[in-house]
Amino acid sequence: MASTLRNIHGKRSNLQSEFTGNGGSKRRNLHDHDTDNNVIGSDDTVYRFLCPVKKTGSIIGKGGEIAKQIRSETKSNMRINEALPGCDERVVTIYSTNEELNRFGDEGELVCPALDALFKVYDVVVADIDDNDDDDDDGDDLSKKQTVTVRMLVPSDQIGCVIGKGGQVIQNLRNDTNAQIRVIKDHLPSCALALSHDELLQIIGEPLVVREALYQVASLLYDNPSRFQHLLLSSPSSMHQPGAMLMSAALTSSHRNYAVHRDITDAREFCVCFICPSENVGGVIGKGGGFINQIRQETGATIRVNTSETDDDDCIIFISSKEFYEDQSPAVNAAIRLQQRCSEKVGKDANDLAISTRLLVSSSQIGCLIGKGGAVISEMRSVTRANIKILQKEDVPKIAREDEEMVQITGNPDAAMKALTQVILRLRANSFDMDHGLVLLPTSLPYTESSNKSKYAKRDDYTKLNSNSKRRNNVS
Repeated sequence: MASTLRNIHGKRSNLQSEFTGNGGSKRRNLHDHDTDNNVIGSDDTVYRFLCPVKKTGSIIGKGGEIAKQIRSETKSNMRINEALPGCDERVVTIYSTNEELNRFGDEGELVCPALDALFKVYDVVVADIDDNDDDDDDGDDLSKKQTVTVRMLVPSDQIGCVIGKGGQVIQNLRNDTNAQIRVIKDHLPSCALALSHDELLQIIGEPLVVREALYQVASLLYDNPSRFQHLLLSSPSSMHQPGAMLMSAALTSSHRNYAVHRDITDAREFCVCFICPSENVGGVIGKGGGFINQIRQETGATIRVNTSETDDDDCIIFISSKEFYEDQSPAVNAAIRLQQRCSEKVGKDANDLAISTRLLVSSSQIGCLIGKGGAVISEMRSVTRANIKILQKEDVPKIAREDEEMVQITGNPDAAMKALTQVILRLRANSFDMDHGLVLLPTSLPYTESSNKSKYAKRDDYTKLNSNSKRRNNVS
C-alpha cells in the first residue's frame, strides 16, 4: 500500500532523494539555512485552506496554543488571516521548505511539513464538527452519514495539475476516492486574490473520503508549485487591512524590514480620483461622516469629497496617501473599499446587477494602461472580464481638467473590483517608475505536459498511474 501512496508523487522509490539536490528532481530546494520564515520561496510547498470563521478558534486555541503546537510539531509555518467584512471564511496559509520530511500516518509515509500541518488543521476542524454534532444529537440520527466540506484557494497556474488534460485527472480522483471534487472559477469568496489569480477547489464527502481526496490533491499541488507563490503571503500588517490579499507590493509584501531607516523625501503621493454621481455622495460620507471617517481610520488614506469641482450630475472623490512603493498602499485599499459607493448601477434589474466606475487619470499616465498596440488594456479586459474603456476629449465629463482622461470600468461588482484593482495598481507602479512591479496572470493557464519541461524534470503521467492502482480507503 505504501507504494501506491508514493505513486502520487511520481513513482519515486525513495522520497528523500526528491529533496536532496538530485539533478533530475522536480523539486530541488534552493533555500539557504537562514531562510526567512516570513517569505515563501519558489520551491516551497504552500496550501491555503479556507476555514469557516466560526471554526477558526479550534485551530488557534486559547492564547494561540493549538496553532503554536501545530507549527512546532510539523516544523511548518502557518498564518491565519483576519476575516474580511462579509466573508464567512478565513484563509489559513500553511507553507514550508522541503529540506526536511515528516513521518505521516500509521505507515510513516514521508511528506513535507506543510502537508503534515494541512492534515492536522483538517483533523482539528473535523473534530470540532464532530463535537458540535454530538452536542446536537438526540440519539435518533446515529445512522445518518456525516458530510464535510474542504475548500482551498489554488493559484490559476497551479490548478491544472488537479484538472489534467481534458479533465482526466480530476475525474480519476473522483472515481478513486468517491468524493465530490469541483474547481470553481466564478463567484469566489472575498478572501480570494482580487486579481483573478485564484480558483476555488472544493471537496465534499464523508470525513475519511474527503481526507483521502485531500491527500491526493495536496500531493499533486506539492509536485506542481505555482510560479507565483512567493507573492501569496501577506505581511503581518496586511492581516489587519480589509481587502489586503492582492497580488502586488501595494497590498501584499514579503518584505519585513520596515523598521529600517528611510528618507521620508523618497516617499511619493499616490492619488486615485473617482467621478462619483452626486446622488451617491451621501452614501460615501455616511451618517454624520461615519462611513468616510471609518475608511480613513482603517486604511490611513486621505479622502476628500471635492465640492468645489462639482456639476449637477457628478462630483470628485479624491483619495491619496504618501507612501513607499514596497509598503502597502492606503490609497489603493481605500479606493477598493469605496468603489461600489462611488459607482453607478447600470444593470437592468436585480438579476443583472452591474456597476460603472469612472476614474480621472492624467494624460501623462494613461499610456501605462493602454500598452503597445493596446496590449495592456486587452490583457486587463481578458483577466478581469470587465469592460474597460478610456475616454478622451469630448467624451470626458466637464468636471475633468484639460490634462485628464477618463477610465470607465463596467461589469458585475466582482469583475469591476478586479478591473479597478488592475488599473490603480498599474497607475501606482507607473507613478513610482516601477511598471515591472505588478505581476499579472491570465484567468486560467492551460495545463499541458510541456508547460513544466523548461524548469522541472519529466515525470510520469498521473492518469496512467492511477488507472491501474486501487488506493486504500483511508489515509491515517
